[in-house]
Amino acid sequence: MPKEAELTEVPPLNIRGFKVYKGFLNRASQEQLVAESRALATEAPFFQPTTPSGKPMSVKMTSAGRLGWVTDRTGYRYQTAHPRGQSWPEIPNVILNIWSAVASPDRLPDSCLMNFYGADARMGLHQDKDEGDFEWPVVSVSLGDDALFRMGNPTRGGKTESIWLTSGDVVVMGGDARLSYHGIDRIRFQSSSLLPKGGRINLTLRVVDQTS
Repeated sequence: MPKEAELTEVPPLNIRGFKVYKGFLNRASQEQLVAESRALATEAPFFQPTTPSGKPMSVKMTSAGRLGWVTDRTGYRYQTAHPRGQSWPEIPNVILNIWSAVASPDRLPDSCLMNFYGADARMGLHQDKDEGDFEWPVVSVSLGDDALFRMGNPTRGGKTESIWLTSGDVVVMGGDARLSYHGIDRIRFQSSSLLPKGGRINLTLRVVDQTS
């Protein structure tokens, strides 16, 4: 990863325990990550997930790493293979470097979930709770169009706060915020020139297994 993409001494915004690193990745690093994301999607194509109730999600998704997150009629879960049967590709080092900079170099993530948001895509308020170990944070990387990120509480209801995430921002959800509800209300389609046809790529890094 280019030197400019390394963590600077500028502290992150701390909103409800969510650490928001604005402008963490420069343009060259963002372009490199888009190229890596496209390569991953060639090996493990995007698919349209459905919730256990049968409702289709508005995002398209795929994964990299030893485990990938999926959802369908049988439930939310991690599994070792793409729905088409092939193993997930390895997480590229350029993505792992981000985790090492903002989370920990001692325990690398098991999974990198990649979501693509089109013009009308959104993500309702939810918890990331399918992992076996909540000691480690969830690290989220934004590429492409602006997204309105809503942050809530560890239980449903109550006051929420929102911030526009722009391309190159990184969010770390750890500590008290690890199980807080969060979501994407909407994107500003074609607000970024990173993806020529518009849209947003979100990379989410997670430790899935309990540590020994």
